[in-house]
Amino acid sequence: MAFLVLNVAIGLQFWAFVRFFEAGGGGVYLPRPGGIEGWLPIAGLMNLKAALITGEMPRRYPAGLVLFVAFLAITFFFRKAFCSWLCPVGTISEGLWKLGRRLFGRVAALPRLVDWPLRFLKYILLAFFLWAVAQMSAQAIEMFFESPYGIVIDVRMLDFFRHMGTATGIVLGFLVAASMVVQNFWCRYLCPYGALHGLVSWLSPLRIRRDPGACIDCAKCSRACPARLEVDAKLSIASPECTGCLECIAACPVKDALAMTVGRRRRIPAWAVAAGVAAIFLGLTGLAHLTGHWRAPVETQLYYEFIPRAAEFGHPHS
Repeated sequence: MAFLVLNVAIGLQFWAFVRFFEAGGGGVYLPRPGGIEGWLPIAGLMNLKAALITGEMPRRYPAGLVLFVAFLAITFFFRKAFCSWLCPVGTISEGLWKLGRRLFGRVAALPRLVDWPLRFLKYILLAFFLWAVAQMSAQAIEMFFESPYGIVIDVRMLDFFRHMGTATGIVLGFLVAASMVVQNFWCRYLCPYGALHGLVSWLSPLRIRRDPGACIDCAKCSRACPARLEVDAKLSIASPECTGCLECIAACPVKDALAMTVGRRRRIPAWAVAAGVAAIFLGLTGLAHLTGHWRAPVETQLYYEFIPRAAEFGHPHS
């Protein structure tokens, strides 16, 4: 919830920043918040590739790269904890299905023969974005971000919500309605960013493990699992669908029958997961601030020229 509030504050500050330049310098100036770049994960992916090739931090959207790496690091060390502990879209999604359950008395669970094939949609979307970025050289990525379109992609993202068309409104309305009926609809079936985190979580040294000697086969863990994994039927959970939310452990009535562990024995308590997530996020973003790798350059004249015309610029490769 705190992360959601932080993102709302960042969004409002960015809106005020854009409005200042749209008004030709009228009103109160607020600096562009670097955190807005966390909403540009594809830009983060592109900059990560360029940084790995060149060994240099990007000039455009450096905070986006820092956040992209921080969230992947959280996923590596604590499974998909970004999805279950931080993601503001996930927080909204969780609020929608809980609202739906309160209004309708329950949430729907699609049959497994439908549910599991639909989950692959997000991996197909992820494959498309990975393929597109793979085609770009470091020079092409730099040219993309230095184009008028690249300079204002954050503004265009804001305009997606400010100047929503009929088709966009219908799609968002469908997603909201579906999220009230089916638990975590967007996250479960369509989020390519979540798919990427799921693949990275495969490499994580942490696992939810079940002690069959202590387990009483009550299946409360499986019923509590938001991803509908059969926790009670496995010794350990390695699925990329596991978000490390620890709901299964919280639901287990037997002490130590379920635990998040490193290896087979070392147990990791929930407070340590929370502390680790916070340490990685605050540590990497704080380091970026201290080393001057957080804020992108604000060329005032370019912003005066480009921001009011953001909708005019087409994709450089279109």
